[in-house]
Amino acid sequence: MTPDTLKVACSSCNLRELCMPVGLQPDELRRIDEIVATRRKVKRRETLFRSGERFSSLYAIRTGVFKTRVMAADGRDQVTGFQMAGEIIGLDGIVNDQHTCDAVALEDAEVCVMPFDRIEELSREVTALQRHVHRIMSREIVREHGVMLLLGSMRAEERLAAFLLNLVGRLHARGFSRDEVVLRMTREEIGSYLGLKLETVSRTLSKFVQEGMVEVANRHVRIVDAEALRLLIHPGN
Repeated sequence: MTPDTLKVACSSCNLRELCMPVGLQPDELRRIDEIVATRRKVKRRETLFRSGERFSSLYAIRTGVFKTRVMAADGRDQVTGFQMAGEIIGLDGIVNDQHTCDAVALEDAEVCVMPFDRIEELSREVTALQRHVHRIMSREIVREHGVMLLLGSMRAEERLAAFLLNLVGRLHARGFSRDEVVLRMTREEIGSYLGLKLETVSRTLSKFVQEGMVEVANRHVRIVDAEALRLLIHPGN
């Protein structure tokens, strides 16, 4: 066991309901505890896994925020997503037994390491776990479709509004404020994810401030008028 690896138990984790199936029997939870044997610390800017590395585990984020990125055709980094506590990353490696993206910590983070061969083995016996893994994979597919829609048909204002509302919504599900967020990612990283230039992200955010929809202080963003942001995405609703 390496110095940055700790013993952890799903049964005592306050994020259990976010990344583990609900309604497990004590014996089933104990068996999952045996699989999720270690916790790994990842420092800010460190990489959890890299594109091309052999896939062996899924990772449940306990604390911190990650970004996933791929190398674009022109050699630039393309951000493909932001992941936070209670979410699982590493699913990209299942298809070809190797990772297809990098996962980089945007702040000091901690993940639970879940060896995939053990998860597959236990899934055959604990149907709730099998359904949960399928649900996670399905959610990832839906998210990918959502991003494609975002980049394919939305204007800059709509993209940024959708991004902010999605971010605070995910954080609220984890017990945080429903209208405030500290951006762990840079505006340049947000632009990379949304298919926008840095200047466009900054200009659009400034416009939201001027129109009284948000308040911004450095990386701290407060949603003042969520309904106005929603109307940008779904006018007339």
